[in-house]
Amino acid sequence: MPESKLSGLIAAVPTPFDARRKIDFAAFIEHCRWCLANGCDGLNVLGTTGEANSLSPTSRKAIMTAAAENLDRSRLMVGTGTPDLETTIDLTRHAHALDYAAALLLPPYYYKPISDNGLFAWFAELIARTADAPIGIYLYNFPQLTGIEFSPALVERLARAFPERINGAKDSSGNLDYARRLAEIDGFDVFPSSEGTLSRAEIDNYAGCISATVNIDPASSADLAIHQDDAALHKQVLGLRQSISANPLIPAIKYLVSKRTGNPIWLNVAPPQLPISESAHVAALDGITKSLDERLHQPA
Repeated sequence: MPESKLSGLIAAVPTPFDARRKIDFAAFIEHCRWCLANGCDGLNVLGTTGEANSLSPTSRKAIMTAAAENLDRSRLMVGTGTPDLETTIDLTRHAHALDYAAALLLPPYYYKPISDNGLFAWFAELIARTADAPIGIYLYNFPQLTGIEFSPALVERLARAFPERINGAKDSSGNLDYARRLAEIDGFDVFPSSEGTLSRAEIDNYAGCISATVNIDPASSADLAIHQDDAALHKQVLGLRQSISANPLIPAIKYLVSKRTGNPIWLNVAPPQLPISESAHVAALDGITKSLDERLHQPA
């Protein structure tokens, strides 16, 4: 278990690979280091943005190992959730062996409908079978993709039953009433998925945010985390997120990272994702890059 839990601005980092899904570890580490050097407090490796569920367990372990060997492990969270318990246990144990700060777990998302009792039993078995590898666990609530929402009652039940293991949640639902409800649970850290929520982090008791779009301009979001009452900065940060999210999100993030780095390998995505190709999306994302460059180089 890490001595302190994760908090603050966490980038959900993408994964660079070639057309045959061979990982470019050098490009991955460069981008991770850039995020950490430009305002991020931590990184979420192999989340949705990292296309984890399009990669084999072998590839996932290789990425986990590369990150742990080259980055500050106390600042790393990694997605280890899969629909089957055995693979989830294996990846979660691997994360602990590499000394990651935390594991982020999707619910077992194939069988639906699923009861709170069924989900509780699944997590209880996971926790029992990783008792000798007691990495902190964050629940990953993303009902738009999984078809499953962690009910507040279930979250509170898990947090009370396993207070040393269930540390918090990433909420990608976009439902801030739901996020605020979870944040009321004693000792439970909540990370909404939008950096726009940083302006209310203290008011709503959020631990920070875990976001895909902070990969592009983490410095502004880091400033917002400090200056939460800066309305102009909030508008800027939220506007960038909305502009990026108006495009297919994962390909858009990778396209913009390719623009920053000049490395075309970032343009590759795993099916069913498709690379950015439509002229309207290309123009919009190129406009974002131009705007960021102009803001970065404007006189102080």
